[in-house]
Amino acid sequence: MLLFHSFDDVMLMLLFDKQVWPYFTHERTEAEKGVIVTNHSLLVTFNGSFDHMNIDATSVQNLEIIETLHSSLWGTTNKKRSLFHMLKTTKTIGGTRLLRANLLQPLKDVETINTRLDCLDELMSNEQLFFGLSQVLRKFPKDTDRILCHFCFKPKKVTNEVLGTDNARRSRVLISSIILLKTALEALPLLSKVLKDAKSFLLANIYKTVCENEKYASIRKRIGEVIDEDVLHARVPFVAQTQQCFAVKAGIDGLLDIARRTFCDTSEAIHNLANKYREEFKLPNLKLPFNNRQGFYFSIPLKDIQGKLPNKFIQVLKHGNNVHCSTLELASLNVRNKSAAEECYIRTEVCLEALLDAIREDVSLLVLLAEVLCLLDMLVNSFAHTISTKLVDRYTRPEFTNSGPLAIDAGRHPVLESIRNDFVPNNLFISEASNMVIVMGPNMSGKSTYLQQVCLIVILAQIGCYVPARFSTIRVVDRIFTRMGSMDNLESNSSTFMTEMKETAFVMQNVSQRSLIIMDELGRATSSSDGFAIAWSCCENLLSLKAYTIFATHMENLSELATIYPNVKLLHLDVAIKNNRLDFKFQLKDGPRHIPHYGLLLAEVAGLPSSVIETARSITAKIKEKEIKQMELNCHQYHQLQILYRVAQRLICLKYSSQDEDSIRQALQNLKENYMNGML
Repeated sequence: MLLFHSFDDVMLMLLFDKQVWPYFTHERTEAEKGVIVTNHSLLVTFNGSFDHMNIDATSVQNLEIIETLHSSLWGTTNKKRSLFHMLKTTKTIGGTRLLRANLLQPLKDVETINTRLDCLDELMSNEQLFFGLSQVLRKFPKDTDRILCHFCFKPKKVTNEVLGTDNARRSRVLISSIILLKTALEALPLLSKVLKDAKSFLLANIYKTVCENEKYASIRKRIGEVIDEDVLHARVPFVAQTQQCFAVKAGIDGLLDIARRTFCDTSEAIHNLANKYREEFKLPNLKLPFNNRQGFYFSIPLKDIQGKLPNKFIQVLKHGNNVHCSTLELASLNVRNKSAAEECYIRTEVCLEALLDAIREDVSLLVLLAEVLCLLDMLVNSFAHTISTKLVDRYTRPEFTNSGPLAIDAGRHPVLESIRNDFVPNNLFISEASNMVIVMGPNMSGKSTYLQQVCLIVILAQIGCYVPARFSTIRVVDRIFTRMGSMDNLESNSSTFMTEMKETAFVMQNVSQRSLIIMDELGRATSSSDGFAIAWSCCENLLSLKAYTIFATHMENLSELATIYPNVKLLHLDVAIKNNRLDFKFQLKDGPRHIPHYGLLLAEVAGLPSSVIETARSITAKIKEKEIKQMELNCHQYHQLQILYRVAQRLICLKYSSQDEDSIRQALQNLKENYMNGML
């Protein structure tokens, strides 16, 4: 029985059933593609959205998880400021893909997260294991997961259809995959040696299920019976072609041996022709490059050409400081050489048919190997590598609770701290008794950076990585919502305010009690009264939930929320004024901080007339006086409720404290005395 947690889950299953599944049915693939899906090669699992944190597309963009917000302005080559590109030190294609998927959908299962963190603990404390794994993983092919996909399909009738020359390219890909699989399996004993004494559950389980599995050795032995032991994977085109032609041991197929002899003869004739031209036309630096599309061709330095090339050379093309060309003799030999190579590929696949069928029987083991290599690549070459490049204790292991606070001590922005050596760390504490933080401060004081920093630390924690903080404890987040800076959307005919309202509506309609909500300058794109009213109303709505909200604003009137609602905490980013200029400290401090007329200071610097500035000063002074009176009234009216919430907040902290019983009893006694003495 399937249980669906949302309407979206139902729609995804219906879409899969109608659009994706039919592609994998035997009848369709056999009819349209001429291939058959191998048994046990396809595993379909439905996890839905309840096993992973959900981050909507707008938040992915706002938080610069994959791409930077300004990449279009800086150019497509600037990738340094996104979290993905900071962590992308993986060595395999599959590892990079897994890293990207984890950043877009972090984990929610605390057990799985802690399993990864235990693995990181061991890697960080055992240098021999860390560097050993780093070196061993280099021995495996970079695209192991893609290679193993080739064993999930097989031709309908190999012996009949494979004999056409059009299938030579497919045969070559299969041969290359066999060679790469041989390379991967030969590296397994090295991995086994490194992981033999691993203590963490994840690494020990990999050693048990993969390294000690005798079936991998059986596959490697079976490959060794057919494939020459000296065959290696090569990236140089002609060397790769030669390795593939001679992949199967000699004497297994007579027609293959004849095709190889023809291939060798034509290759030798081509090199002899090059030597002949060097002597005949006095071209000692004539080279004989090769590519898969053109075959062999001549490359002659321009400095060696005196006047005009002899008429024997055709297809002359200038390429940098060289001239690329061919001759009729070379073209004829190329055709024969290519034909012989294709015959080698075709005959080799026929020889490999039994081996391929044997490998396909254990394709699930190959899929497991690919998944393990991707996971190890991400943990070792991305997470552990990133941590090891930082100073000791700059990255620490996060702790997790299901209902506790979100607390970060001396947290730093993971990307910006690598760019700025003087990055200022800041703290955060949110709990169910104080579930909204309002951050105030002028423009450029660091509010947006702080909001982004909190989200990125949570994401790093829930993918199983250390975080840039002195200490952190995370209440597992199921969704991250962000409403940050926006602009007019001309394509959809939406103004800045309409875009802002659509994003806010999406948050309000989908928020849950375990969400993390980030609001930056809500209501700034419309009239001041309407914008303030919307911001206040949204805050009140979010306060009624158990979701954690961080709200950054310029609206000092919103600080009145803290005088009415005891679960609102006010913070500000410190700014000093020196010589009528703002000196940004980027340090987060408790309580409100009134920066007198910082907007007027900037206006004065911009060159507004002094008479206009003075009039504005008098107007804002009258408004401020009225606001202060209202705040004093609220403080007096809701004073007792504020004290009760402070007691509740400290009790919640003690509930999730790791202190011993005596320390907790003493803390409770102190709390009681402070309450009785009115010192909270």
